[in-house]
Amino acid sequence: MHNAAFAKLGLNWRYVACEVELKRLHEAIEGAKAMNFAGLNLTVPHKLLAVEMVDQLDHSAMMWRAVNTIKFEKDLDGRTRAVGYNTDADAIVTSLREDLAVSLPGAKVLLLGVGGAGRTAALKLASENVAELFLVNRTVSKAEEVAAEIQKQFPAVKVSVGYPAAAVDLIVNATSLGLNPDDPSPLDENQFPLKQARAVYDMIYRPAETRLLKAAKKARCHTANGLGMLLHQGAKAFELWTGQAAPLDVMRKALEKEIYKAAAPAKTRSPKAKKKG
Repeated sequence: MHNAAFAKLGLNWRYVACEVELKRLHEAIEGAKAMNFAGLNLTVPHKLLAVEMVDQLDHSAMMWRAVNTIKFEKDLDGRTRAVGYNTDADAIVTSLREDLAVSLPGAKVLLLGVGGAGRTAALKLASENVAELFLVNRTVSKAEEVAAEIQKQFPAVKVSVGYPAAAVDLIVNATSLGLNPDDPSPLDENQFPLKQARAVYDMIYRPAETRLLKAAKKARCHTANGLGMLLHQGAKAFELWTGQAAPLDVMRKALEKEIYKAAAPAKTRSPKAKKKG
């Protein structure tokens, strides 16, 4: 989507994918800075670690304590600094509104997974004044930590760990279950049947329809995958790097062409980086 956007605006830039080991993330950030990259995107598991590796945090990264976008910019002394941003949080809310027409204030939400993007989603949903938030995570103690964080920052939101006993307005999958065809569903329907949810959102966008979404459709839930979130977090990053408005239609078409084509799933690489031409 970024290369399509660069072409549309006549920018001689390129967005490239680079696979980086966790232990070498700081080296990669410094290397990109030295090579005059305009910025970086970071995917899991780098988003949390990068908080301590950039020179400055934007309000968005401080708020959600995760960095998925880095912008390299000059300070007053001419030195290049790495500024960390989070464009994920706003993107998921925008996608929920556009793709599922979900009204978050007063909603009851079941969130599956609170690591990385899941934690950011939990905090962002709480900030949108949902009425109740149910957190389910493989490691219960991690869900309890996030619940305590929400109770401290957003005391008006009722948050609990575990499956709800009654119907919810929305289920959000923030786990990686579904990336592979053989993955089980992240939802234990013995504890919470899909028919008790009005809408289901899966952050996974490849495959375009996960086992969870297929089951949700059969249960007559409204469904959406993570393509909208991917689009909007990317568009915000594009604007940070270039200083120009992102051509959303062009970016969306490029994503849809890639995601919905009949092809084998691509490998996940991180971080993704873009460099000026």
